[in-house]
Amino acid sequence: MIRHHAPLMPALLGLLGITFGVSLLVGAVWLRPQDLLPALFTRPWPLAALIVIDLRLPRAILACLAGGSLGLAGAVLQGLTRNPLAEPGLLGVTTGAALGAVIALYFGLTAAGEIWGPVMGIVGALGASALTFLLGRGGGILSLILAGAAVSGLMSACISVALNLAPNPYAAYEIMTWLMGSLVDRSWHHVLLVLPFVAGGAVLLAMTMRALDALALGEDQAMSLGINLERLHVMVLGGTALAVGATTAVTGAIGFVGLLAPHLLRPFVAYQPGRLLAPSALLGALLLLTADILTRLIQIGPEIKLGVVMSLLGTPFFFWLVVRVRRSGP
Repeated sequence: MIRHHAPLMPALLGLLGITFGVSLLVGAVWLRPQDLLPALFTRPWPLAALIVIDLRLPRAILACLAGGSLGLAGAVLQGLTRNPLAEPGLLGVTTGAALGAVIALYFGLTAAGEIWGPVMGIVGALGASALTFLLGRGGGILSLILAGAAVSGLMSACISVALNLAPNPYAAYEIMTWLMGSLVDRSWHHVLLVLPFVAGGAVLLAMTMRALDALALGEDQAMSLGINLERLHVMVLGGTALAVGATTAVTGAIGFVGLLAPHLLRPFVAYQPGRLLAPSALLGALLLLTADILTRLIQIGPEIKLGVVMSLLGTPFFFWLVVRVRRSGP
């Protein structure tokens, strides 16, 4: 098992490093590495260095934080539910975080302080995930997924109400644009805003590794090995709410990352849930960073939104997954 896992992490780190570097060069103003490197060591910084340091570097870091959070949360939720279709969006976490951020926008809380965006995103994600686990508790995996779908529908309906009751068209447009997901105009301030929440959530989710491996044997076997399922649920709930809630409040709603990353990597880690966590975080960051680069490369008028690109990339995979499950079924 270690033989399968060992080369995976260096490969993902290498790909992520290359993609990160490309993201610093691509945009409305294309930069060449041979021009950028000298510019970074020149004082005062020339235009090329300012573009990278003030605009593209925080944008790339945010893409890694958001994608890594979604990939890690998806892997943990799939291990917890023992269902390969589980991800933050399916269980209502993403839409709950989106609703919290929309409330902050609707009532002008972000104007009073930008910290309210991530805080309300975390509150929304925590409330949605708690409601999902409360409704699905004791009814098995199918009950949990159905509860997640119901909660996600409720959160989406509340967002629609906010759009419908927006005080003016500009407010509705702002909310709608934000919901499509984007990293445009994000700064170091946004990075510093979400970093503590993402770090705290990632630590909680990483601490579930041993419990997820035990849970793969079944709930009774996991409890016989000393796993406290209630404590595990709280850790997953809190970790997902912190990491996904904070990043969603800054980047907008972005889907499919938490579904794709664990699915693509599962065969490389011998299908062990615990070993899937770190690679899924890296691949999630790589996927979202790649999608962000594509938003700059696709020139069809206004810059296409990040959530739209990710949906276009993820939907065919989801269709393929449905076809594969249907063919493998009885």
